[in-house]
Amino acid sequence: MTFQIGSVLLDACVLAILAKEDTYGYRLTQQIKETLGVSESTLYPVLRRLQKEELLETYDVAVMGRNRRYYRLTEDGLEKNTEYKREWVHFSQKITTILEGGNLDD
Repeated sequence: MTFQIGSVLLDACVLAILAKEDTYGYRLTQQIKETLGVSESTLYPVLRRLQKEELLETYDVAVMGRNRRYYRLTEDGLEKNTEYKREWVHFSQKITTILEGGNLDD
């Protein structure tokens, strides 16, 4: 991918995935890695920070004798996801206008 993914956009992507369903760390990192080209070593600190900010929480599920750590959104995480989605619509419309040669004042 040519574009650099900023931390806020990465946060928004993580929250959007978790808004659809709880998922475990490895699966989440693979989804984002495949789509955005962001490495696992970048994503796990993001997950820890979002947890510290109380936007997501974890729980463990035993799978074949091992615990698999799942992530889910908190109420604050759901609200932040909604906020990010709303902001993304406005932001992406402005970028599209610029890329298509339009004027932002129109």
